[in-house]
Amino acid sequence: MAKYNIGAVVAEFNYDITQMMLGLAKEEAKTRDCEITQVVTVPGVFDMALAIKKLLEKDDIDAVITLGAVIEGATDHDQIVAQHASRKIADLSLEYEKPVALGISGPGMTRLDAHKRVDYGKRAVEAAIKMCDRLKEI
Repeated sequence: MAKYNIGAVVAEFNYDITQMMLGLAKEEAKTRDCEITQVVTVPGVFDMALAIKKLLEKDDIDAVITLGAVIEGATDHDQIVAQHASRKIADLSLEYEKPVALGISGPGMTRLDAHKRVDYGKRAVEAAIKMCDRLKEI
């Protein structure tokens, strides 16, 4: 039996990058005796909030990780997306009193930068598990 059941919300935008992140996240969860039991794909990082909320409502989900890559474009759109998504993610974690780990790279990065940061998937799992452990101590 897994120590913790983790839900993952994964952006389809920049799919090649987010799928690598998800693969690393699954490997990390397994090495830490945990399991990613549900994966929800959403169009992009901005669209994650509702899927995160639905996962947090489930009794069999201990934490949620978010995986996405917000790449810089010709406008400040990447800044807006990342800022609003990260704020809502933090709000949901507080509202449901379960960890929601930010495995979203960007903003202000190139596609090459995003490929170099696929390990954010692994880091998100690590952060979620650490928070689950620490919350047990309170």
